[in-house]
Amino acid sequence: MKRFFLSAFVAFGIATLCLLAILGPLISPSHTVIFHTSAPATSLFTSVFLDLFALWTLLTTLLLVAGKPGRRQFMIWSGIVLALPPILLKNISMLQGFQLHHWMTFSLTSACLGSFVLLSLCWSPNLLPAFTRVQRFLIVVFGFVALNGIVIVGQLLWYRWQVRDLNAPAMLHQRSLSEVHSPAHARVIWILFDELSYQQVYEHRFPGLALPTFDALAQQSAVFTHVVPAGAYTEAVVPSLLTGWPVDSIRASSDGQRLSLHNPATGAWQRFDQHQTIFQDALNDGYSTAVAGWYNPYCRVLSQVLDRCFWTLQLPYPGGIVPGQSVLANLRTQVAHRRDAILSLLLPHYHRPAGQDLDTKLHVDDYVRLRSAADAMLNDSAADFLFLHMPIPHPLGIYDRRRGVLTGHSTSYIDNLALADKYLAHVRHLLEQRGEWDSSTIIIMGDHSWRTSFVWSGMDGWTPEDEAASHNGQFDDRPGYLVKLPNQQQGARIDTSFKAIHTRALLDALLANQLHTPDELRAWTKTQQ
Repeated sequence: MKRFFLSAFVAFGIATLCLLAILGPLISPSHTVIFHTSAPATSLFTSVFLDLFALWTLLTTLLLVAGKPGRRQFMIWSGIVLALPPILLKNISMLQGFQLHHWMTFSLTSACLGSFVLLSLCWSPNLLPAFTRVQRFLIVVFGFVALNGIVIVGQLLWYRWQVRDLNAPAMLHQRSLSEVHSPAHARVIWILFDELSYQQVYEHRFPGLALPTFDALAQQSAVFTHVVPAGAYTEAVVPSLLTGWPVDSIRASSDGQRLSLHNPATGAWQRFDQHQTIFQDALNDGYSTAVAGWYNPYCRVLSQVLDRCFWTLQLPYPGGIVPGQSVLANLRTQVAHRRDAILSLLLPHYHRPAGQDLDTKLHVDDYVRLRSAADAMLNDSAADFLFLHMPIPHPLGIYDRRRGVLTGHSTSYIDNLALADKYLAHVRHLLEQRGEWDSSTIIIMGDHSWRTSFVWSGMDGWTPEDEAASHNGQFDDRPGYLVKLPNQQQGARIDTSFKAIHTRALLDALLANQLHTPDELRAWTKTQQ
């Protein structure tokens, strides 16, 4: 019995080390994984627990088989220990967010495998004394990790209980009778294309890329040529745009319901207050508010200031787990994920079979769902302040511009730009059918630019076309930014620097009908310097 408990205890420590990349994000004090989960989160925790239990059981069995001193014990322990370095390196890269090049993992795995083969060939009973000393030391190390693993499991159980009602339908803002019968406004429609680059759309467009809708819009809009982004990451940029406050990082409560923002100017954390956002401003001005958005949990953190809301974000969790999927479905995706990981390690040029790229498949699904929800809001004139946050042209590519179809296998950022243009044409068509295009104020912007060398260059999914379009990964931080005023028919350029953090102030002026011409808009931007 003592032997069983010791083996199980040591195995639990090893299993904890192997699954750090899966366990770590769920116990992070920022709780951003849970915060950005649009599906019920309990299945995520259940799948993680099953992963841990399965690996723990396997390792316990191996250590029990290796209980008797001798060659078998030596080889099993050697195999387990030498398997850890590549696994730990992968875990560290995932937790720290740095790109792990194939040659690094391949070299380390080859070295560990070669060491295992060498130990197998050089086995001798004379090695047992040295092995026993190393084994005793490792038992202490793994035992210490196991103690921490027990604490981690306790935290996971607590957090799982905390998120039991995550994304339950929220009670949205209820318009009063006076608000319902208030005079109608011309619509203000704010469209955020995630990762839209000014340079790639208007300044140095990729040869052969046609963006006819963006070109046509520039002929009746003010195009901002030097926008200073509010940040580089959507999770911080969007709260900054909504509030007008500088934000460089966020953290959420363990139940995913409350958000705190870090102000780099003051160094202080402050609670995100939905009543101190552009949506409360719109309600105060008598508008009806609506959001169809990606990535951020708009319906959860803005429920009291939104009349209509839809949001989604589907991203595979480390290991191939997809929140919201059944345990069986997650098991299938995890098996496929591990198969692909092994094959890509052994075969440098291995690519997943077409249609089996999980990230791209979920990205496509998010786009389709958001487009449908946005259409319903665009076709409702009562939604006179509408915010659409679309998951394009954000990589990975989900569109084949040559065939004109969405694809389940990743393409390029340039393809996604073509999709953004196609979607903008769709929005324009819907509004023109309703006779609302000319009378509406339309704001088109990127939350940040295309983060070439900053994020994507060298990562899986970076294509030769991306490399050529970005001029070998050069990073231009200017996001796209256009404003079409009501009944505007002439294009204009605003070349003065404009900080995107002033977007709330700009929207306030537009909601109050204070800006009527490009010259007035240009003069207003100068007051924001």
